[in-house]
Amino acid sequence: MKTTYKILFIVIGTAIFLTACNPTKQEIGKFVGAGTGAFIGSHIGDGTGQLAAVAIGTLVGSQVGSNIGAQMDELDRYRAQSALETAPTGSTTSWVNPDTNVEYNVTPTYTYETASGACRDYTTEAVIDGRAEVLHGTACRQSDGTWHAMN
Repeated sequence: MKTTYKILFIVIGTAIFLTACNPTKQEIGKFVGAGTGAFIGSHIGDGTGQLAAVAIGTLVGSQVGSNIGAQMDELDRYRAQSALETAPTGSTTSWVNPDTNVEYNVTPTYTYETASGACRDYTTEAVIDGRAEVLHGTACRQSDGTWHAMN
């Protein structure tokens, strides 16, 4: 197994262990962002350069995901779930949370079927205090109809 994937598994496993079974929305965002950043970094360069890219990707992704997760409340999660359920691939669903004044744009980018059901790759952009934060992820529909982020 490649070293970068071992590091990725260690980071994600440690994160899950530290947050136990009741993670906050900020923690979830942080770990989804860290996993995404590490994955992207693992595809850059090779050798020591690739290891550095994974580390940087993990740190940057963690910060971006944490910022987005900290701002999302129940209404925002409902709207994001709705976008994944109903928006056509390539179509952006946008809203502004009236309590936090954060603007969200969720765009499903690819839809496919797996043995366990429908999955969608997506991009979430959150404009927080005038600064755009972008997170890429994959979510799969659960048996209860909700969408669960896989990375």
